[in-house]
Amino acid sequence: MNRQTFKLLPELFGDGGMAEIFSAERTVLAWLRTEEALARAQAEAGVIDAGDAEAIAAACVPANIDLPRLWSEAVNVGYPILPLVRMISSALPEGPNGRVHYGATTQDIMDTGLALQLGEALDRLAGLLGAFGDAVAALVAGHAGTVVAARTHAQQAVPTTFGAKMAVLLAEVTRQRERVAATARQVRVVSLFGAGGTSAAMGERSSAVRAGMARRLGLRTTEVPWHVARDGVAEFGVTCASLAATAARFSREVVDLSRTEVGEVREAGGHHRGASSTMPQKANPIGCEAVIGMSGTAGALSSGLFRAMEAGHERAAGEWQVEWYVVPLLAELAAGALATAVDVAAGLRVYPEAMRANLGAEGGLIMAEAYMMRLAPALGRERAHDLVYKAAHEAREHGRELADALREVAGPGDLESLGELPIPPESYIGDAEAVCAAALHAWRNEHE
Repeated sequence: MNRQTFKLLPELFGDGGMAEIFSAERTVLAWLRTEEALARAQAEAGVIDAGDAEAIAAACVPANIDLPRLWSEAVNVGYPILPLVRMISSALPEGPNGRVHYGATTQDIMDTGLALQLGEALDRLAGLLGAFGDAVAALVAGHAGTVVAARTHAQQAVPTTFGAKMAVLLAEVTRQRERVAATARQVRVVSLFGAGGTSAAMGERSSAVRAGMARRLGLRTTEVPWHVARDGVAEFGVTCASLAATAARFSREVVDLSRTEVGEVREAGGHHRGASSTMPQKANPIGCEAVIGMSGTAGALSSGLFRAMEAGHERAAGEWQVEWYVVPLLAELAAGALATAVDVAAGLRVYPEAMRANLGAEGGLIMAEAYMMRLAPALGRERAHDLVYKAAHEAREHGRELADALREVAGPGDLESLGELPIPPESYIGDAEAVCAAALHAWRNEHE
């Protein structure tokens, strides 16, 4: 009995739709569709009789495939297509049964089937990415003017807005959408080149058969074999890992901003949502934690596809098998990360009052650059920097307000250009709202 390893992470947070695309049943169905399209295309090109093709097409159905037997025999052969073809052929009378899989090789069928699955997977990822982008766009639009501390090196830097923080993420999601579309164009390609990639068994009609097969399956055709050229599959894997990483960047931001000492955002609540078995007060950011875990796993897994790209000569000797395990899991992890991130973003609780309170956490030190730039026209940038630096040191050392410390360390006439003190944080957010508008415009145009 073939026991499947239980995988807790995708079991809890994986995407059911993606798991279905790469299920055993759908994988075999993709191979059957490929064999059917091959027969019909060969009939169209005059390689086999039309009646034989119709009979083969009618036999390429899941009911004719004994899955347990298929996997059992595949272990002996090393690949599943020989027993698959035998099962199709056994459902046919004399004549058509000798025309199944005519001139093709195992990897032609498996790679074309994979192309169908990768296309479906990318459609699924595009839908999830769109939902994630829409949820982030709502945060951008709703908080374009919500002032919050920008943080560099984990420390407060200058004021920004929460919308502007999310706008940077939204622009990344917009770029990811373009990558998904480009990857889909790359991987949706037929494979039909025979044993050594020369189509010798198919003869002079091979190009026409390949084109007809691709047309029937909604794939691109090509005149160059890709049995050992796995850059397209690797691109799919990298896209999956990159999508998961984008979801993880958002999730990391939520985790950091929901720390008890920060408290600026929080995942949506619910009975026992993020609860601890021992600490009744806990409401852990479990959605974000799952996304970060899935992303870390996807990043590590994707590196295996570069090893698969090393396949030599005209057929891999073990490298191809890396894809069999890595590709479906990468797809499910990316989809699970995006689906979970959608839920977190859509239900995110934002606390502007906490953001406002945190702006004053260091006695106004977050406004140091604002003071420096107000003083620079009169004092010069370097002198203004030194003056504010000294005041910031005094304020931090003695727990004082920056504006008060600046008054004490300044010389006569130094502060004349400042105007009224202290400078309010909302007056120093620069182009934050314009950043929000630009990100929203780009996302909406991408939708269109």
